[in-house]
Amino acid sequence: MFWVIGIGIRFGLFVNSVESGAAAPLVSRPPGVEGFLPIGALTSLKYWLLSGTVHPVHPAALVIFLAILLMSLLAKKSFCSWLCPVGTISEGAQKLGRSLFGRNFRIWRWLDLLLRGIKYLLLLLFIKFILLDMSIDALAEFLDAPYWAVSDVKMLHFFTRMSITTMLVLASLAILSLLYKMFWCRYLCPYGALLGLASYISPFKIRRNISGCTGCKRCSAVCPSDLPVHSCKTVSSPECTGCLSCVANCPEQNVLAMQPFFWNKPLSKWIFPLVLVFIFMTVIVAGMLGGNWYTSLRFTDYQQLIPLVPYLRH
Repeated sequence: MFWVIGIGIRFGLFVNSVESGAAAPLVSRPPGVEGFLPIGALTSLKYWLLSGTVHPVHPAALVIFLAILLMSLLAKKSFCSWLCPVGTISEGAQKLGRSLFGRNFRIWRWLDLLLRGIKYLLLLLFIKFILLDMSIDALAEFLDAPYWAVSDVKMLHFFTRMSITTMLVLASLAILSLLYKMFWCRYLCPYGALLGLASYISPFKIRRNISGCTGCKRCSAVCPSDLPVHSCKTVSSPECTGCLSCVANCPEQNVLAMQPFFWNKPLSKWIFPLVLVFIFMTVIVAGMLGGNWYTSLRFTDYQQLIPLVPYLRH
């Protein structure tokens, strides 16, 4: 979380240098800010698969997207619980709500299942419009456009120059997150929906030793996704984020564990976090070494483009 805040502050200082007319930036632009551009990264992914080349404007967006996707394929939807800043904020709101109201409220089971479908519907829309409908020429046109070049700046302005509508929407989400566990993540995040589907084939899953389980249900009570962990031999749900809350709260030794299907012996609780960090950092370093990390845009390019930001529409 502090890493993300640092990236945001650094990028804000960079943009401020441009907007203030400085001859040179106070700090360099952090490529990590492109991690906040998942829709553009999905576009870059298709362009890379069709053309065989990484588009040079925001290459880190694709690298980070691939790192997160690989994390889900190999280590459950772990990005959501271990690295995602929105997930961290949602978890904090959930805990604050429990402190304020004595508990988190529950939505009716039938409505909960219905609402969970919203994020998958949003994901389907993105898949249709980007992965299915856009041709290679349309992809190139979007990635070469000024809109994509300054999409990081537009994202920054979304938070630093909020409209009344934006404030009302964010305030509503904040209130709902206080009342209900992980409201945004459970019901509205299409990114999480994609990672959840990818996590189906992950070798790592929460596995329960039935013979040692006492049925206390503490694991299910602390699950942020409200999964019935206590009744599952293996938790395969795409809603599982691999947060290990159930493992940490199990009173019995070696009853619950996050481990791959090919490993029957108990693993240290530190193995899984180390695995997911290793996967993420390996892809990031590979992107850096491959020359696909820093944008091709120069400071002078941003000086020309940022004044156009209010007028750029996709």
